[in-house]
Amino acid sequence: QVQLIESGGGLVQAGGSLRLSCGASGRTFSSGRTFDEHNMAWFRQRPGKERELIAGITWSFTTDLVDFVKGRCSISRDNAKNTVDLQMASLKPDDSAVYYCAAEKRPWGSPTTVRTDPDDYDSWGQGTQVIVSS
Repeated sequence: QVQLIESGGGLVQAGGSLRLSCGASGRTFSSGRTFDEHNMAWFRQRPGKERELIAGITWSFTTDLVDFVKGRCSISRDNAKNTVDLQMASLKPDDSAVYYCAAEKRPWGSPTTVRTDPDDYDSWGQGTQVIVSS
């Protein structure tokens, strides 16, 4: 079964940049489908707050980012490598969080719409921590 593993987090000064990477190992998700057949997303969870969507990318490579990161973040996927990356720039202390990648429950989801509800995702990485110092 596919396992998702995030990497790239760490300590960075405000205004700095990080690239987070999520690698998928294994053949299939619980759906029986492969990485390239699932929409993927990055979430973050700040201390004391709910888990929230940052960005998503569909199986058809449509991307979507939440308003508060538009212009300073981008998401990409490489199906040949089974990876999905989140590039972040102009980081703020409020961006400090544990960042998770996740796969949507259903294979072949919407080719154009990224789901925002964490309950629509059932495969999660262990998370990678980002600390932005002021």
